[in-house]
Amino acid sequence: MITKKITLVSILLFTFSFLCGQEEEDKILLLKIGDRKLKDKTMDIAAGKIYSARGGTQIPFQEMIKEIKESEFIYVGETHNSLPMHDIQLKIIQALYEQDRNLSIGLEMFPVSFQEALNKWSMAILSQDEFIRESRWYVNWNFNFGFYEKILRHAKNNKIPLYALNAPRTIISKIRMKGWEKLSEEEKKVVPNPDVSHEEHRTLIRTIFEATELPHQMKGGGLDMVFEGLYRAQSAWDEVMAFNALRFREREGGKMVVLTGSGHLLYNLGVNRRAYEKSHLPFKTVICVVIPEGKKGIKVARSLADYVWGIPEEKIAAFPSIGLRFKKFDRLDNLVIESKPIDGVSKNANFEKGDVVLSVDGKSYSDINELRIYLARIKWDEEVKFCILRNAQQLEVLLKFQPPEKKGQGS
Repeated sequence: MITKKITLVSILLFTFSFLCGQEEEDKILLLKIGDRKLKDKTMDIAAGKIYSARGGTQIPFQEMIKEIKESEFIYVGETHNSLPMHDIQLKIIQALYEQDRNLSIGLEMFPVSFQEALNKWSMAILSQDEFIRESRWYVNWNFNFGFYEKILRHAKNNKIPLYALNAPRTIISKIRMKGWEKLSEEEKKVVPNPDVSHEEHRTLIRTIFEATELPHQMKGGGLDMVFEGLYRAQSAWDEVMAFNALRFREREGGKMVVLTGSGHLLYNLGVNRRAYEKSHLPFKTVICVVIPEGKKGIKVARSLADYVWGIPEEKIAAFPSIGLRFKKFDRLDNLVIESKPIDGVSKNANFEKGDVVLSVDGKSYSDINELRIYLARIKWDEEVKFCILRNAQQLEVLLKFQPPEKKGQGS
């Protein structure tokens, strides 16, 4: 299927942002939802080409920029670990900035509580290392800073305001598990009550959900309950990002480019729809779709986005995904493995939930951000040595950062 399989951890974080072509047509890209005039029509997308949904034809980059010039919001979707998609985001930002310096950028990866770090970065007060630490990059986000470095550096060099659009994950998790009504009054001020009644949006998220290879423990009679929780979380994420985008855009008074996972934008039914319903400010959405190697193109619904940009399939991501998640406990200096890894380079390594990390390459860590800063510097074909404590036994685990094509059968 075209949409990559989403791991359990990704489901719990609900980052439905992966659009990657494979051999079969993916019904997620061919749903008859969205724009009434376009939802029954399709267009063929080829790598390296941009297509306008309105005309169903290929258009030059500058024509797209000219058309979106009149919009107040420009949403550019991403697969978080796709450097080519981030390069496209940067190209759009640069072109819009050349036309109008009154531009701001909204970011999915930061909760609003870290806005001050973004302010300091935009004003060139912080170095890159200082920003990564002050923004708690690797606690707030699960992807290598390198994927976003060029975008953030362009914003810093040109003093383009950056805005945090998200809410703390603890609040989203609470909505997923218990519902918005169970939030405290203070938490309700952070996340507006999300509408969960939009049928076409439910169809989209349900289709993604059903295309996902779910772990055994999530299957069975409780599947509908699992979906409802995840749908509440997705809706809350969309709602809070729309709310904050409107709030910050009003402060700046100019255009805002919103960078978020494509799953929050597909068919103009997510963040983009919610912001428009509240403001009626014009917007455009750009979505990238990966064309598999060896295929001339793939078919998508014309209602998928205002512009669809075909990109070639990457053989390997620019930066390795670790796949390890850590927890910090009171009265314990060392970090603990939160769950058995099910993706990334650690997927088949000897890690278990509850392992205490004594050291990594001979150094002990008590801060998740610091350990992940170190791991983010490890390149493909390199390795690190973990010393862990499991069941009162000290073990060494050599974690090799092997590119996917070099892994053995079944990995």
